[in-house]
Amino acid sequence: MITLEPKARKLLLEDAVNAFPDECCGFLLGTSDEDEHRIVTEIVVVNNAKEGDKRRRFAIAPLDYMKAEGYAEKKQLQLLGIYHSHPNHPAVPSEHDRVAAQPFFSYIIVSVQEKIPGPLRSWRLNDDHQFEEEEVTVHVEGFKL
Repeated sequence: MITLEPKARKLLLEDAVNAFPDECCGFLLGTSDEDEHRIVTEIVVVNNAKEGDKRRRFAIAPLDYMKAEGYAEKKQLQLLGIYHSHPNHPAVPSEHDRVAAQPFFSYIIVSVQEKIPGPLRSWRLNDDHQFEEEEVTVHVEGFKL
């Protein structure tokens, strides 16, 4: 399960809407317990470094990875994963997303339909290098929705 703090969720959705019709991307930072329940307390927005058409693909520059890792270490947080948007498409990972994915990371995808954010879903690789959906909750004033 992955839980988003409200501020992180708000920034993620704003990034997805602002990047439309292109895909947005960024990092998920927070904590993880022994049961692998993840709590995203911050996101780090990065520019989509994809060459060419950014409407169907995203890329994160190596320097942005390094900066995010350094920021997480400085804040004593874990780099939990990556988020990106699917403009005018469902929040389901593509084969390209699966091939590029890394073990351990959560991959949050938000669907954006004509600048309106839609479903937000999270995915993790299983032992067969296939995506499995993980439950997403939002932490609100002592409660999870």
